[in-house]
Amino acid sequence: MPERTYNLYTDGACRGNPGEGGAGAVLIDEQGNIFATQKTALGLCTNNIAEYKALILGLEEALKRKCRSLHIFLDSELLVNQINGYYKVKNEALKVLMGEVKKLLSYLESYTVKHIDRSQNHLADTLANEAIDEAIK
Repeated sequence: MPERTYNLYTDGACRGNPGEGGAGAVLIDEQGNIFATQKTALGLCTNNIAEYKALILGLEEALKRKCRSLHIFLDSELLVNQINGYYKVKNEALKVLMGEVKKLLSYLESYTVKHIDRSQNHLADTLANEAIDEAIK
C-alpha cells in the first residue's frame, strides 16, 4: 500500500521585526480535508525565526501523527531556498534552527518544499496571528 501524502502549510508572523511572534501550521489530507492544525506564540523574535519555528511546529505535528510523506508549502521564499540548498544559511540563530529542520525532515520517507504566494497560505497565517493575539491579551 503506498504511503499517503499530506500537504503541510506553515507560516510565521511577527508584529514588528523583531516583534511578538507566532507560528501556525496546517496539515491537509489527500482529499483536501484539514487533518490537523497547530499554533503557538513565540515571544520576541524576528520574522525569519518565526518562519523556521512554524515549519518545526508543523513537522513535529506531522511526525506525531505518523505522516511520513509531505508536500510542504511555505510563503517564505528565503526559507524555501535555504532548505532546498539554493541559499546558504549565514545567520547563527537560523543555522541552529536549520539543523533542527533537517533532523525532522530526515524522519520522513519523502518530501517536497515549495514556495507559494501569501494568498495561498491564509489558514496558517491566521493561526500564527491568533497565537500572537492570544499571547498579548
